[in-house]
Amino acid sequence: MGKRGIVVLIVLMAFMGLMGCHEMSSEQQAAEAAMGYYQRLLENYPDGFLAGKAGYDELPSDYRKQLVKANEQYMKDMQQKHEGLRAVSVSPSVGRTDSTLHVVYAFLLLSYGDSTQEEVVVPMVQVDGEWKMR
Repeated sequence: MGKRGIVVLIVLMAFMGLMGCHEMSSEQQAAEAAMGYYQRLLENYPDGFLAGKAGYDELPSDYRKQLVKANEQYMKDMQQKHEGLRAVSVSPSVGRTDSTLHVVYAFLLLSYGDSTQEEVVVPMVQVDGEWKMR
């Protein structure tokens, strides 16, 4: 390996080192968590989606069952209106922090079977160090 190869290797290693030190912003962390919860809708797992809601475990079981039914209806509506949900991704906007309310608004792109997309805003809060939907 010549001098040029060594220089390229050093620059590449320095770049990789910088990338390894980079921490995700709170907006990115919240958006990734929100995307994970919405992915559960894709997997037809509404209870898994709802488990991402802050305080969900503390709700009475009857109310949790009502929320699951409401989410199932939401999925049926998406199927009828848009041929179903096909993909979820973090929007290029990622999110915005409202420091007075201690909320991060995560932006997701929902892609539907009819080739349309919708950007949704998901309010996220930290609960015991974990991002949850508000």
